[in-house]
Amino acid sequence: MRHARRNVQRIARFAAVGGLVCGGLMVSHAVASETSDDPKAPNAETLAARTGQKLVSELGTSRTAGSWIDAKGRPVVAVTDEEAAADVRGAGAVPKVVHYAMKDLRSATDTLKDAPKVAGTSWSMDYAANQVVVRADTTVSAAEWDRLAKVAESLGKSVRMERTEGTFTPRLNGAAALFATAGRCSAGFNVTNGQANFILTAGHCGPVGTTWFADQQGSQQVGATVSGSFPGGDFSLVQYSPGVDLSGADLVAVGNGEGIRIIGGADAAVGQKVFRSGSTTGLQSGEVTGLNATVNYPQGTVTGLIETTVCAEPGDSGGPMFADGLAMGITSGGNGDCQSGGTTFFQPVTKALDSLGVKLVTEPGAGDQAAPSSGSTGNTGSANSGAGAAAPPGTSSTAPGGAVLPGAGGGSVDTVPEGQTDSLASALERVADFRSLGPGLFVIAGSLVALVALRIRSERGRRRYRNQYSQSWG
Repeated sequence: MRHARRNVQRIARFAAVGGLVCGGLMVSHAVASETSDDPKAPNAETLAARTGQKLVSELGTSRTAGSWIDAKGRPVVAVTDEEAAADVRGAGAVPKVVHYAMKDLRSATDTLKDAPKVAGTSWSMDYAANQVVVRADTTVSAAEWDRLAKVAESLGKSVRMERTEGTFTPRLNGAAALFATAGRCSAGFNVTNGQANFILTAGHCGPVGTTWFADQQGSQQVGATVSGSFPGGDFSLVQYSPGVDLSGADLVAVGNGEGIRIIGGADAAVGQKVFRSGSTTGLQSGEVTGLNATVNYPQGTVTGLIETTVCAEPGDSGGPMFADGLAMGITSGGNGDCQSGGTTFFQPVTKALDSLGVKLVTEPGAGDQAAPSSGSTGNTGSANSGAGAAAPPGTSSTAPGGAVLPGAGGGSVDTVPEGQTDSLASALERVADFRSLGPGLFVIAGSLVALVALRIRSERGRRRYRNQYSQSWG
């Protein structure tokens, strides 16, 4: 009988050890699946953004008034009737019935656009509030505020007015440094037209013909501005000089010698967490608060911008904004700083690419078509403040940011391992709440409990046997 019990205990012990091994493999697989699966697989927030944008496009501007991502990460769509609300629910999104349709909000912005321009003002669509928000910085006088307020009052409750601190200015003197006689700006993203390669950056950085260098001494020429838009839009192309090596051209530097691999471009969504990289304030994060924003800079009016809570300061201009490994914006301007916070506006990448007739070097076939003389390799791949967004791992808030300038003397940049874009941050968040690791950890815990119980039972059995043995020989 004793031998039978021992056999059962051995089997149970082997099963518990096997459970530990199995649980460990499950945990390893869970971590690996979050960090090394297809780098082009979007995270939950990106999927929510796409769902909302698709529904708005399908239902039209007379039945919807934009979409956003709520605090629970769900896509929310503003609709004007119950039938549209039912369609939204059927697609797995959350409907919110509102008074003003998108066409009404656009009509309000058209009226504001036709009014006399006031430098230091901006407006954007607050989808959640179903209003156009007009803001005025500290440079706007009381008389100018009153004049603008009269225009807003004529539009009814579809418009609200707000005062803001600081001044709206383009953030000239930018990120992963591009130097010119007019100042310095940031390299945003590397792009190509299939025959030559370029840096996509802010249009206010310099007019056509501006020559850019990778150093302040002007000894390492990067290229020259060949086209762009400012005011109106805020984007430009700097064509690389012949012989510049574009190895690693699909990376965005985020400090500490590391980079995030950009796998494509996308439109931002209200409520989405985003990152920005710049040489003055490094890697910063925040949230998209508005789309189709208009800013009346002292230098002119720029329209169609992305409004965010990401902070920026002079020196960050032209820097890249991205999320989930997707290029979304180019730093244009704003107010405030990274101590007190502020508002920063970004030129949407998708609009700039369409206008300029170029593609990100990460897009299929884009790099393969580049002329050999431009040095393209055809690579395809995949904060420290603001809105609580988690920063990509291993990044620095003080080191320069922006698109990597290969061969431009900026030093080597270590890439994030293949497939590990900034979506790794959200993967780690999912790991932290045990949704991914839970089953494996449960198996490990159960196996440990079983081993401890078997050990205790075994010790008790030995103790009883010794007692019985000693009594029989007493």
